[in-house]
Amino acid sequence: MKTKESLYSQCLEFVENRFNTIQNTINELQESLTSETKSSAGDKHETGRAMLQLEREKAGNQLAEIQKIKENLSKINISNTTEFIGLGSVVYTNKSNYFIAISAGEIKFENDVFYAISSNTPIGQLLMGKTVGDVVVFKEQKFKIEKVF
Repeated sequence: MKTKESLYSQCLEFVENRFNTIQNTINELQESLTSETKSSAGDKHETGRAMLQLEREKAGNQLAEIQKIKENLSKINISNTTEFIGLGSVVYTNKSNYFIAISAGEIKFENDVFYAISSNTPIGQLLMGKTVGDVVVFKEQKFKIEKVF
């Protein structure tokens, strides 16, 4: 089960990196807001502060979203294996390989490429509940499920 552990670990690292990037952005924006001093061009100053506030709010929303993603990831039990595809499943098809967890894009383990996808994505929804031998059609392409763990 080394594959699943590695994929999970890479997803966790992806989330931590995004979390840290957003946190740094928020800190920089906060620093900019507190260091901004009132200038003689008052309207320009207020516009600048308003822009920084909007950016900070946007970063705050991104932070909340990444915390939700982190929470979803923590629900995955990597030692759990089932014959039906669910959260935490590693899925091999005749076209692509998937790790049903979070949307983290392409990740690699040894010589295999996997797509870390959320169960809420269109392909994730098609795969959920399926098992080996099932065929799913996505964007006019047929995928045959070859292995699930």
